[in-house]
Amino acid sequence: MKVAIIHDWIVNIGGAEKVLQTIIEIFPNADIFTLVYSRETLKKLGIKNNIKASFINYLPFGTKNYFLYLPLMPFAIEQFDLSDYDLIISSSHCVAKGVITKSYQIHICYCHTPMRYIWDLYFSYLKDHKIEYGIKSMFLKTIFHYLRIWDVISSNRVDYFIANSKNVANRIKKIYRRDAKIIYPPVDIDKFSPSEKKEEYFLVLSRLVPYKKVDLVVEVFNELKLPLIIIGEGEEIKKIKKIAKENIKILGWQEDNIVKEYLSKAQALIFPVEEDFGIVPVEAQASGTPVIAYGKGGALETVIDEVTGILFYEQSISALKNAILKFLNIRDKFNIKNIVDNSKKFSKERFKKEFIDFISQIV
Repeated sequence: MKVAIIHDWIVNIGGAEKVLQTIIEIFPNADIFTLVYSRETLKKLGIKNNIKASFINYLPFGTKNYFLYLPLMPFAIEQFDLSDYDLIISSSHCVAKGVITKSYQIHICYCHTPMRYIWDLYFSYLKDHKIEYGIKSMFLKTIFHYLRIWDVISSNRVDYFIANSKNVANRIKKIYRRDAKIIYPPVDIDKFSPSEKKEEYFLVLSRLVPYKKVDLVVEVFNELKLPLIIIGEGEEIKKIKKIAKENIKILGWQEDNIVKEYLSKAQALIFPVEEDFGIVPVEAQASGTPVIAYGKGGALETVIDEVTGILFYEQSISALKNAILKFLNIRDKFNIKNIVDNSKKFSKERFKKEFIDFISQIV
């Protein structure tokens, strides 16, 4: 059986790329198709497969500012000729699921989410980027309008959907009117080591972009004057540094071994964002660290309130502040073994087994 794996882009390493890496481990001889890729990222992921990129990869700034070519992405993904393959697996959070297949082929889409910036985050995306009005706004709104039409149409090209959470399965049902099998993404929990000795700091591990709400965390810790360490980089790093007081350290991007150490010794991970699934809270729990999380989206499936963390239900200063104070009052009740055991539900071995079992039922 000849297998093709389609991934939107392979430029940075996030949760979607870790899923891709594990799917390739299941199908080591598969050919990889993607809009754009970075050779450095391929090396970090250990991907040595035959890989083919779209024409966007060769346009000016195609690999660095690929998002500027968003209007071309549906067209670009449709140009891949997959005629020689029996099984097509798309790993999609943008347009990968839109590849064109033939009647004799099976197309399985592992959907990380329908495009959030054209659906759920549409209005907040415009607001956060200050493009609610004007010519630029009208241009972008028009593009997003046509992307929504294409997104729904292209969902009909998928034979079977797999969702990375109940949250995303509900979104697939709402937007595409399709059912999806739920297989939680793989988390390499074995590489994390719990520490019995916790230090006084709290931790944020996140890209520094508007929807991640790291600025909200900073405002709360400015008030509480508790130690906070922020690991991550992104467009909001200057803003975060400007508003952060002396009790807050912004470390930027860090190597995996440094991140692991901070995760294992933190009082708690602060996770103020609604994510489709959210791998970082699982990695924190694999490190024996409780999670103070916004109680919406994937966190509802990975964090057990008052057992492996604290959930709060409003993205506001008062709600997050109260959650942190509640955690401080009951932190001695958290059991490291219970926290680590919860993370095991999301292991890489479990993902591989469920993924292989699902494919064996339909191929």
